[in-house]
Amino acid sequence: MSLIHEIDYGTPLSKAEKMVTLTIDGERITVPEGTSIMRAAMDAGNAIPKLCATDSVEAYGSCRLCLIEIEGRNGTPASCTTPVQEGIVVKTQTPRLKQLRKGVMELYISDHPLDCLTCSANGDCELQEQAGVVGLREVRYGYEGDNHIVSKKDESNPYFTYDPSKCIVCSRCVRACEEVQGTFALTISGRGFESRVSPGMNEAFITSECVSCGACVQACPTATLMEKSVIDIGTPEHSKVTTCAYCGVGCTFKAEMRGDELVRMVPYKDGKANHGHSCVKGRFAYGYAQHRDRILKPMIRAKITDPWREVSWEEAIEYTASEFKRIQAKHGRSSIGGITSSRCTNEETYLVQKLVRAGFGNNNVDTCARVCHSPTGYGLKTTFGTSAGTQDFDSVDYSDVIFVIGANPTDGHPVFGSRMKKRLRQGARLIVADPRRIDLVKSPHIRADHHLPLKPGTNVALVTALAHVIVTEDLVDHAFVRERAYLDTFNDWAAFVAEERHSPEATELVTGVPANLVREAARLYATGGNAAIYYGLGVTEHSQGSTTVMAIANLAMATGNIGREGVGVNPLRGQNNVQGSCDMGSFPHEYPGYRHVSQDDTRELFEKLWGVPLDPEPGLRIPNMLDAAVDGTFLGLYVQGEDIAQSDPDAKHVIGGLKAMECVVVQDLFLNETANYAHIFLPGCSFLEKDGTFTNAERRIQRIRKVMAPKNGYADWEVTLMIAKAMGYEMDYNHPSEIMDEIAGATPSFSGVSFAKLETLGSIQWPCNEEAPEGTPTMHIGEFVRGKGNFVITEYVGTDEKVGPRFPLLLTTGRILSQYNVGAQTRRTENSRWHEEDRLEIHPIDAEDRGVRDGDWVMLRSRAGETSLRALITDRVAPGVVYTTFHHPNTQANVITTDFSDWATNCPEYKVTAVQISPSNGPSAWQEEYEEHSQLSRRITAEAAE
Repeated sequence: MSLIHEIDYGTPLSKAEKMVTLTIDGERITVPEGTSIMRAAMDAGNAIPKLCATDSVEAYGSCRLCLIEIEGRNGTPASCTTPVQEGIVVKTQTPRLKQLRKGVMELYISDHPLDCLTCSANGDCELQEQAGVVGLREVRYGYEGDNHIVSKKDESNPYFTYDPSKCIVCSRCVRACEEVQGTFALTISGRGFESRVSPGMNEAFITSECVSCGACVQACPTATLMEKSVIDIGTPEHSKVTTCAYCGVGCTFKAEMRGDELVRMVPYKDGKANHGHSCVKGRFAYGYAQHRDRILKPMIRAKITDPWREVSWEEAIEYTASEFKRIQAKHGRSSIGGITSSRCTNEETYLVQKLVRAGFGNNNVDTCARVCHSPTGYGLKTTFGTSAGTQDFDSVDYSDVIFVIGANPTDGHPVFGSRMKKRLRQGARLIVADPRRIDLVKSPHIRADHHLPLKPGTNVALVTALAHVIVTEDLVDHAFVRERAYLDTFNDWAAFVAEERHSPEATELVTGVPANLVREAARLYATGGNAAIYYGLGVTEHSQGSTTVMAIANLAMATGNIGREGVGVNPLRGQNNVQGSCDMGSFPHEYPGYRHVSQDDTRELFEKLWGVPLDPEPGLRIPNMLDAAVDGTFLGLYVQGEDIAQSDPDAKHVIGGLKAMECVVVQDLFLNETANYAHIFLPGCSFLEKDGTFTNAERRIQRIRKVMAPKNGYADWEVTLMIAKAMGYEMDYNHPSEIMDEIAGATPSFSGVSFAKLETLGSIQWPCNEEAPEGTPTMHIGEFVRGKGNFVITEYVGTDEKVGPRFPLLLTTGRILSQYNVGAQTRRTENSRWHEEDRLEIHPIDAEDRGVRDGDWVMLRSRAGETSLRALITDRVAPGVVYTTFHHPNTQANVITTDFSDWATNCPEYKVTAVQISPSNGPSAWQEEYEEHSQLSRRITAEAAE
């Protein structure tokens, strides 16, 4: 795929069903009502000149270049702001229009520096292109103009420059910031010749409210806003369409290249998840793939205190297999296992779980997806019959009420967060349940109708209180319940939630949320029209994570908010392939497609397909692997693309388990924290070097395409094949498409999926099968996957993690926009300019009580451990609650978190930890020990390289 430029239709697509026929330049054209004449002409292949118009924002009509004539009407209206009408006759090329357009273009050029030969946008400049289109050959006003050549460039942003001398004041960047991103960081300052784009009040970009999403850069028709990579490398010459490897939104990008060098990532307008938008991570933070820290050659060592030794791939693979065979021969076949990654492709993840089951002979396979969203799978499968969200992202455009609980979309899922903000600006109502005042509660042109600042760990009590109001005030959609749900389970549930102990007044002491707020929010959700629920790790990462998911599902069913556009229950997955890694059978108790290993027919299917007998008993989850390692019965581990030493809870226990193992194999881009305790390191591939698929949070399967050859010599899936062969179990594939063919043949919800179909359709939302050959955007239309909806009793059980005199505060954790997960990728980019360290947010009252000032080092202690970080005093958190991110390894946030977990899935309770803070002089003893170990690891690695 070699496309660079996409068609720009000038104005957005009209979604009207009524069609209108008109004549443009002698050709009859039929388009939806509300379409601009500019877009109608472009649909017919007739490009009207334009500068201020672009199809990502609403028409503006300021450049006066797109003028047209309409028979029977006076004047020359702008085609971008003039809608089509039945029967009108339009002319886009007449002597009069040519003269007017030339005159307009002369004015632009007279006030623009003509340094085209050395300009970074040369050949990719709309002003240059349109000057040619209108036939401009001379400028009567000269070329000196008041063009602000002396205006100072703003190069403060690490990813793009702003050159005001080249600004034509088309306002495309300002409108993109407002309409697409929703940040409202840009404005037009000054008047007349002094008019220029300004971030904030004439601030530098780096210190303004700009979030560096790149929408302004993409919208700019000149070199005013330009990627620094284009300035350094040159204009790209070809591109490939691929999928972002950060969060679960799954944005589609064009990777634009010169030769085999990546110049920039540009959001693809045909991307079904992002529709041409992006965030700072996907747009700009891809430099980690070229970072000097990448390990490109395999390394081995006998003990974790030994220096690494570079070896050939052959030696590394043979050593891996011999060690695993040795351990199994001595300790039994269940003494080794594997961990798949939510950052790897579906095909790679499928192969790792296949290697464990068929090659290792056990079911000891787990994934980080269980550590974050396994309660989603359990809860939604129990209530609805399938382990995934119900809608596509486009569904939010039809929502009248949006209920966000335990999620922070503008930081964790920013492109969808922008989409959500756009719908809110159009009039949708908003409920936010979060211990912290996230940006959605109040930001430019957005204000939540209700913010429910619940105490961490009380989700079940809050959602049941909402249900109490809906049932006792008879706000239930009885027709929906009678038709779509089991009435006996509904009646039992309704009686349960109606008990007085579940009323908002009774639960106020538990949740901390005023009863009147709960009642108003419940009424709005039940009666406000199409109501959609979006949730994240603030729901799942609790001891009652599964219970909360089922409580949310109960709420949706009781109000009939399921099975159509604009409603639903929608988990926002944290990483790019969390959904896919679950789909592919990465759990110790489930094969691909969420089928239990004890089911005879399912096991026989895979035994026939894979040619070996399979274990009918579930294997070990990650915590069980670590426990068994400490006990001396689990001694070998293959970890592909995960960093459990930093990301998993109770870090001391994780490290203790890793230290107890005899062979830890880490396959990754960098020597991550887990690699400090590894014996074999196998270099991995970045997403730019992969072929395969990711599945995003809306069940959308999308292709990722190899932009450059693997820098380590082998694709990740090929490495897994080599390990399997060395273990004596050979898997025969020539391309990831063949792996997907096997997945489709064995997994009912994927039965209609193939690389060929993905090339044709662009993406597919599972289930894709005979009943839905092009996928399923909205689930549970007409009936639930399980048949009838199943209401579940959701008794609130308080977490065992209690506050008290020693630990009076509750710590909860989350993410920030510029960083991603454990930061292994984003910390190796300029994104660290915005977030150099994790900070502890603390309310002014709690800070004053402890003598803590903003920026002070504080000791953070829990029953599990202690760490130190600097304080950020803010009223975004309530008194009694503190908050931090976990993107930097030297923070060691998971030294603090406990080993409490969800009752059904073992998902860790990251979001509730009882803590105390006190002033500190700097890093804790644990952090100093960690830093000493890390420095030693880096030193011996450097020595090995030399």
